[in-house]
Amino acid sequence: MTQASRSDTAISRELESEQIDQNIAAMHDFYMREESKRSTAQRHAEAISDFVGQPAFLLATLIFVALWIGINLGLPLGQWAAFDKPPFHWLQGIVALAALLVTTVVLIKQNRVAKLTEQRDHLDLKVTMLTEQKTAKLIDLIEELRRDMPNVKDRHDLGAVVMQTSMTPERVLAALDEKLISPDGSVSASTASTPPA
Repeated sequence: MTQASRSDTAISRELESEQIDQNIAAMHDFYMREESKRSTAQRHAEAISDFVGQPAFLLATLIFVALWIGINLGLPLGQWAAFDKPPFHWLQGIVALAALLVTTVVLIKQNRVAKLTEQRDHLDLKVTMLTEQKTAKLIDLIEELRRDMPNVKDRHDLGAVVMQTSMTPERVLAALDEKLISPDGSVSASTASTPPA
């Protein structure tokens, strides 16, 4: 390997490393911005949601319910009155309230995660469309170069002609609307009503 090619390789690696660092920094900035938007109430709700999602919470709940039932069944044996006689109305109320609160904090966290996912999906779509436009431009440039080279046979390539034009988001959405397939695999009404070509 010559000195020049070694130098080119080193420069290429350095540029690649810089590009990776820029991408990581951009992602880090995005997550830091989103983190700074969280309110104190949101942070507390998500902390509770994280705790509730642990196996320890399930174990603690089962132990609490077993102790509650055991104590209320055992107190009458020691000549004391049970504070919550079967069918344990107080326990049912506590469990129902806990279920409501747990569901609420989980939904709060899921809503924020869903918004982040939606933003990432929009970014993915933008990057995909930009990549498609760049690819169409590259195909156009290669076809132009092929036509201008005297030692390459000039031929008409219909596939290349089609790929030279980038898709517009409107055309893609219109095609999706026309040929939408439902999650269960059945064809939507708009597609089913379309006669075969």
